[in-house]
Amino acid sequence: MNADAKALAASFDLEKLTPEFYDDPYPTYRALRENEPVKRLRSGTVFLTRYDDLVTTYKNTKSFSSDKKREFAPKYGDTPLYEHHTTSLVFNDPPSHTRVRRLIMGALSPRAIAGMEGDLVKLVDGLLDAIAAKGSCELIEDFAASIPIEVIGNLLDVPHDERGPLRDWSLAILGALEPVVSPDAAARGNKAVTDFLAYLETLVARRREKPGNPERDVLTRLIQGEENGERLTEKELLHNCIFLLNAGHETTTNLIGNGLVALDRHPDQKQRLIDNPDLIKTAVEEMLRFESSNQLGNRMTTEKVELGGVMLEAGTSVTLCIGAANRDPAQFPDPERFDIARTPNRHLAFASGAHQCAGMALARLEGAIAISRFLARFPNYAVSGKPVRGGRVRFRGFLSVPCALR
Repeated sequence: MNADAKALAASFDLEKLTPEFYDDPYPTYRALRENEPVKRLRSGTVFLTRYDDLVTTYKNTKSFSSDKKREFAPKYGDTPLYEHHTTSLVFNDPPSHTRVRRLIMGALSPRAIAGMEGDLVKLVDGLLDAIAAKGSCELIEDFAASIPIEVIGNLLDVPHDERGPLRDWSLAILGALEPVVSPDAAARGNKAVTDFLAYLETLVARRREKPGNPERDVLTRLIQGEENGERLTEKELLHNCIFLLNAGHETTTNLIGNGLVALDRHPDQKQRLIDNPDLIKTAVEEMLRFESSNQLGNRMTTEKVELGGVMLEAGTSVTLCIGAANRDPAQFPDPERFDIARTPNRHLAFASGAHQCAGMALARLEGAIAISRFLARFPNYAVSGKPVRGGRVRFRGFLSVPCALR
């Protein structure tokens, strides 16, 4: 078994992944963590799988840069995707990152998020009513994907009859972040950025003319900026609106879908949550750890630095494997076990340090309300066919999950 694990780690290539890997990457991640935790790939990228190495990287923003201009220039060329991903909050370093994050966090304050709970409950219950009337359910399309689109649509106050293209735009743009991007995927991503920007220009113009309530309308808050005069440029405003949708859409869809499938596959934990609904908060944290919605992150070294006993030259691309780190036995006892009451649970699903997810409180609220209310309404639900994975390594979730309500 050890020889097999060594061979699995030795042969790992992020640019040549197998169907078996997409179905279940965790045996490969374990083999890498145990045998080559700082793995240099054929491309020159270093692939990290240990929890402590990821935390070190996240916290050292001086040596490990999030700025993607150097990495994305050859990948995308002079395209809308390049402009978008090098302007977004997540792919920038301080002080630019700090300034944009402060404006976004001002619009996602604890008070603002607490004020969303009533509308979120209404939204979820309406979806559950529709599912009950239909008598069956496709977990992703009918439920998981519908929630974050509406939440982000409400945050930006996008009119309901204009929300149709949002999910497809988001999937196309995020799909182009995969390690290998086909010409078709790149074309879809570039068209999505172009179309999304054109729509946002009209939405922003309307909002400038008729501002909303900045306490509830994130777009108005971002347009108006801070009282001290701090404002986003027009380009930053538009691209970070796209970022807000993308960051809050697929990852939260995956949290809800992955969580409900994990409960179905672990009936003892499902029953435990039914019997103890107050465990929903720790259950959501365990879902985030066990099947992290976002499995990979990236950094670039700015100077010669040692990591995990390996010396990295300046300009080395570093891939942080969140999915592997969140099952590191050095941090999580019995990490392959799904335990809805696990505590402590310092997972890295929302990253760590300066780039910790700005919307994590909202994602947690969405996950807790969606999963708890689904389970309360349909305690006997069961996955009724083979779920279809999204075919991605960076974002781990399902495209479809047939579900019987019984």
